[in-house]
Amino acid sequence: GAAMLLWLWLWLCVCCCPGRGLRIHEYLYFQVLSPGDIRYIFTATPAKDFGGVFNTRYEQIHLVPADPPEACGELNNGVFIQDQIALVERGGCSFLSKTRVIQEHGGRAVIIADNAYDNDSFYIEMIQDSSRRTADIPALFLLGRDGYMIRRSLEQHGLPWAVISIPVNVTSIPTYEMMQPPWTFW
Repeated sequence: GAAMLLWLWLWLCVCCCPGRGLRIHEYLYFQVLSPGDIRYIFTATPAKDFGGVFNTRYEQIHLVPADPPEACGELNNGVFIQDQIALVERGGCSFLSKTRVIQEHGGRAVIIADNAYDNDSFYIEMIQDSSRRTADIPALFLLGRDGYMIRRSLEQHGLPWAVISIPVNVTSIPTYEMMQPPWTFW
């Protein structure tokens, strides 16, 4: 009972709270405004030790799936990513490399979805690679299932991007629970 909880708390503090004040699973939320069939609030986790933070709340900004999806080099739709947010798929190169590619194309931020489309619960910690490079734009990690559903909806509607609000303060939304994607409860 209580002894077990205390032990667990102590273990968490020793193992997971190094001196540099590591933020454990800090979440950031965004809402898809269109297309309407995925008009939900999505949960993402910011990169752990690289990338910028959101200093602005974007009421309406485009979430543009990168082409090619892994964004490890030159993009075919880079012109659409300028001043918008890119949706990128995990794999092929480091999280930092992807973030830098999007930054070089003028993107305001990058959301990197897991390439495991059935991942509906496991958030990956995105850490710096060994290259000593940096990135200034925010980088977020999204569950594979969420990324897949967003891309699939855009394909079904023949749309080049979604319209989102980011970041969203869920504490001010009483219906937040109802606005989460239904597949998160599978």
